[in-house]
Amino acid sequence: MAVGLFDSGLGGLTVYDAVSKRLPDVPLVYFGDNAHAPYGVRDADDVYNLTTSAVERMWDAGCDLVILACNTASAAALRRMQESWIPSDKRVLGVFVPLIEALTERSWGDNSPPREVEVKHVALFATPATVASRAFQRELAFRAIGVDVEAQACGGVVDAIEDGDLILAEALVRSHVDALQRKMPEPQAAILGCTHYPLMHDTFQDALGADVKVYSQANLVADSLADYLERHPKMIGEGKDNLFLTTGDPRKVSDRATQFLRRQISFQAA
Repeated sequence: MAVGLFDSGLGGLTVYDAVSKRLPDVPLVYFGDNAHAPYGVRDADDVYNLTTSAVERMWDAGCDLVILACNTASAAALRRMQESWIPSDKRVLGVFVPLIEALTERSWGDNSPPREVEVKHVALFATPATVASRAFQRELAFRAIGVDVEAQACGGVVDAIEDGDLILAEALVRSHVDALQRKMPEPQAAILGCTHYPLMHDTFQDALGADVKVYSQANLVADSLADYLERHPKMIGEGKDNLFLTTGDPRKVSDRATQFLRRQISFQAA
């Protein structure tokens, strides 16, 4: 048994890295559906079918708790999965929760009415599918009022990162930031709503300016998972070793993952 981390590709490795440092004794299984990446340009049914297939594979690997370290899957599939698909002895959690907790400064279990928060103008950078789902705005509206969210669909960024073309990725990020600032000239905060985007954090921050607080998810998710496992210790399991699975070419994915994390990562065929 282990805790599972799922992403459409390599972006979830930013979450894996943070979780492995925050919880070094917790065994982890990382599943990258690289053969079908990116999810951000797929429709909701396609994302749902791919995500449920991957989660079933992780259950087979002993992961009773799976974190969807993929904003597109969290936005387009998670609610549907939780309503009708996930067995009572399993848990599948998304990455929006810790982000909104941080932005609104209230815990997820706080069911009091929405209230005003300090940040009023928020820029959301995400994949086209996540933007189209409006999941972030929906969840935020349950907890905060008076927050203006301007979303920018960042087409091409995930593809460039997956291909290892960080020069193109940087150019695309700056273009998308420019496009958003034409709609919202002075955001107070920016949400990096894709787990690939922390790899470009410095570029987002530079393009937005030092006065904009940039929220990315990896450390927030790691802290939230640590809190969850403290309350649900049976979900940790008894595994000892980390495992990396991919639907893509294990050698190519391993090389790219090693490049991203700057340490040896070896994937196996899922």
